[in-house]
Amino acid sequence: MAVGRRNKESRTAGKSSALSWALRAILGVALAAAVVTAGCTWWFSPSAEAAARYERAVSPVDYDNDGVDDYADILSGARADAEARPAYDGGYYEGGYPPSDRGACTDVVWRAFAEAGYDLKAMVDADIARDPESYARVVSKPDPNIDFRRAGVLDVFFGRYAKRLTCEVADSEEWQAGDVVVFENGRHIGIVSDKRDARGTAFLIHNAGQPWREEDYLAYPFCMSVTGHYRWDASRVPAAVLRRWERSS
Repeated sequence: MAVGRRNKESRTAGKSSALSWALRAILGVALAAAVVTAGCTWWFSPSAEAAARYERAVSPVDYDNDGVDDYADILSGARADAEARPAYDGGYYEGGYPPSDRGACTDVVWRAFAEAGYDLKAMVDADIARDPESYARVVSKPDPNIDFRRAGVLDVFFGRYAKRLTCEVADSEEWQAGDVVVFENGRHIGIVSDKRDARGTAFLIHNAGQPWREEDYLAYPFCMSVTGHYRWDASRVPAAVLRRWERSS
């Protein structure tokens, strides 16, 4: 009977040891996850101190005469779209514009420019009509209902009239609020934020259907390659192309 008690006690001790090991393993995984989460939160969080290190670019143009320069207006328009969080929708709409509660990456851009007083759709349509050859790579047949909502078309348009800037994300000073960023030759597009992470990398305002529309996307390891980085300058746009935003609905 003593042997039986010893075997039973041994089995009980073994179960207790296994349970203790499993508990320690679970706690270890939970702790590791908490550390990683905290690290990621810090790594990709906005830093007011970092943002203060970089002087904000100010546009010499206030196209809509509202007392706010174009770059600040463009940022404001992009952020308003991010805060509204329209459902992702890259569908085709008669007249071109999707409902205000829907949109894709390109809709962030035209809405941002509308805040500064520019009718991006009308400008793109006018430029394609004036010089279809320049858009031949991205527009086989002009369609005003969708052309301005194609990132590849916007890449060509901004490449023609905006100031070209570095595509190197590490050159932090060159990334300013209101800049336009194109990824992988027209696969995606967004607007640079005035927020920065602790390393100085600028945040991006964009819509790919993600939960957070203003984020440290340029620092993410899965960020698409930047192939276009532009800063708007209305003085470069011909009068025959420049259009003022007048749509009220």
